[in-house]
Amino acid sequence: MTITLGISASIAAYKAADLASQLTKRGHDVFVVMTPGATEFITPLTLQTLTRNTVLSSFEDEKNSWKPGHIELADQSDLLLVAPATANQLAEFANGHASNPLSSTYLAFPKDTPKWIAPAMNGRMWLHAATQRNVAQLKMDGCKFIDPVEGDLACGYEGVGRLADVADILDKVDALDR
Repeated sequence: MTITLGISASIAAYKAADLASQLTKRGHDVFVVMTPGATEFITPLTLQTLTRNTVLSSFEDEKNSWKPGHIELADQSDLLLVAPATANQLAEFANGHASNPLSSTYLAFPKDTPKWIAPAMNGRMWLHAATQRNVAQLKMDGCKFIDPVEGDLACGYEGVGRLADVADILDKVDALDR
């Protein structure tokens, strides 16, 4: 299966390296698209090395081909998996914004291609009415969610908001691949 792995600007982005590595080891062809902010947490080079594919992290990266990279990713992928997804990224998706490569890629995906989103953020941000409205909209748009889990959060709080365990995310992908 060809998977586009979207990564947004969360401290949980470091877990995306393990996720990308595990997906690749399981035989998937993984292409990473990152928000510019995500590159502050994990480098495109790390993900490129783990997946053995180029990484799209800015619109400048799209100069490599006549066809825009975000369109090409959407055309060739069997799954869009966004892990982690921040509150801001959820809002971008839900409101149809295309301000970064990940949002543009999301909008370019065909309606019938599965889209799985694994949020990670502060618990109050996750539970905020605006975030929950965006989640509800994305569900109506056909997205599936791998909900955040409870535990210690990077902000020092404890509660819901942690990125789901990589093993749980992999299980969802495995079930889809059957």
